[in-house]
Amino acid sequence: MQISTTPLKRCTLVNLKGRFDSNTSPDLQKAIREILDAGVFRIVLDMEGVEFFGSAAIRVLVMTYKECRRWNRGDVRLCRVPERIVRVLDLAGISPLVQMFDDCTLAVGSF
Repeated sequence: MQISTTPLKRCTLVNLKGRFDSNTSPDLQKAIREILDAGVFRIVLDMEGVEFFGSAAIRVLVMTYKECRRWNRGDVRLCRVPERIVRVLDLAGISPLVQMFDDCTLAVGSF
């Protein structure tokens, strides 16, 4: 599991690689909490390298979405999401909440 962040002019890009399950989701939550604590509420998650996205990671995604959307401060976008992860998000009912893009440039530009 790897998490790297890139602050951009419009938002912060978070690059995710590996498996995100109950063991690794606290690391994801910590990385996102640092972004939110810095006052950045526009986040793009690049999920191209994600192999597994379990229920604990979905919980982190939902919490991030709620925190970013509170008082209309920002939003969460997903880019380059693998098809198997899209199916998981569909089953969890997350797909209608977050916008997904095939390209990170489009996701960043949507802010």
